[in-house]
Amino acid sequence: MTGFRAGGGLCVVLLSYVRPLDEVDAQMAAHVAWLEQGFGQSVFLVAGRRAPRTGGVIVMRGAREAVEQVVATDPFVTSGVATAEVVPFNASFAATELHGWLA
Repeated sequence: MTGFRAGGGLCVVLLSYVRPLDEVDAQMAAHVAWLEQGFGQSVFLVAGRRAPRTGGVIVMRGAREAVEQVVATDPFVTSGVATAEVVPFNASFAATELHGWLA
């Protein structure tokens, strides 16, 4: 096994729904547009729902402070239907197929 170092900071964002799902769903179109913008800027690497559906998970490029600024603009967060926890980490190992993606 060989080590790997990502070319910059990475963070896992854990979204937790704090309002009923009908209120979450009312913000879904705006949240998806926000995600599409982040993917278009190559800031987001992967995103999806938690199982069971209690929130979401986003893997993002960037240092904690920068990621927190972006996450603060998520319509889920600004509308109060979800809270976000930002967990910074350093990628020490990754599948070979991901090396270029994480660089």
